[in-house]
Amino acid sequence: MEKAFYPFAAVALFTLAATAQAQAQEKSLVIGTNNWAENVAVANLWKLVLDDQGYDVELSDVGKSALFAGLANSDFDLSLELWLPYTDKAFLAPYKNTLEVHDAWYDRTGLGLVVPSYVDIDTIPELAKHAEEFEYQGSPTILGIDPGSAIAGMTDDAIETYELPLDQVNSSEPAMMSALDNAYRNEKPIVVTLWNPHWAFADYDLKYLEDPDKVYGNGDTIYWFSREGFSEDDPWLTAVLDAWHMSDESLGELMSEIESQDDPVAGARTWLDENQGQVEEWLAAGEQIQQ
Repeated sequence: MEKAFYPFAAVALFTLAATAQAQAQEKSLVIGTNNWAENVAVANLWKLVLDDQGYDVELSDVGKSALFAGLANSDFDLSLELWLPYTDKAFLAPYKNTLEVHDAWYDRTGLGLVVPSYVDIDTIPELAKHAEEFEYQGSPTILGIDPGSAIAGMTDDAIETYELPLDQVNSSEPAMMSALDNAYRNEKPIVVTLWNPHWAFADYDLKYLEDPDKVYGNGDTIYWFSREGFSEDDPWLTAVLDAWHMSDESLGELMSEIESQDDPVAGARTWLDENQGQVEEWLAAGEQIQQ
């Protein structure tokens, strides 16, 4: 009996181990991210949430063009931030028949040129007459983020549309925010490319310059999106992310917590601990799929 039992047990254990390994492999997940404040915030939040649900989550930070190409090639499973109908339209266009655009999680964005509220102009066209006030390193400047971003392209269009005698200087978001912080502390004029949701609007008194020709559009809705076939491969997570929604207040609190701790993981964990009820509502949407 012993000779008959042990081989059977070994086969059973091997089968269980193989099944567990297959399930672990099925739960691995690569989320493509951008180095933008709100994207860093929600990506780290969802990594923590999904780690707790048994997923093995990798965050992969890439440029915008590489993100869309990576999703199309199935290098990434999903990404959490697609701005439509304006900002990301050109990025999505080559892949609109292959990527899956899912439900919205943030309703109304802002995008454009931003100045501190103490600056005495209110519209983009007024920049033309006050260009010399916005000098940066010796020349009239609009400070922007990376040159491959949608907002950088829109700003080039704005400079042309409004015939602005300013140049756009592109760098990283942290570098731009450092320059804004320095100017703000000294009450000096500065104009930057910015968007909301963003923690800056909670920390500084800022205003958008009016955009009469709507170069920056009328505001977008933010969706999550994925590689082709993801909703069929993981219906539970698809249902959970489709149920996800954040208000300006809740997202602002998350970003502010991360900024104050200077640590995306620690900040997201603090927010998660204080907002577990909200997260449980999102997770509850997946229970219907499991039943």
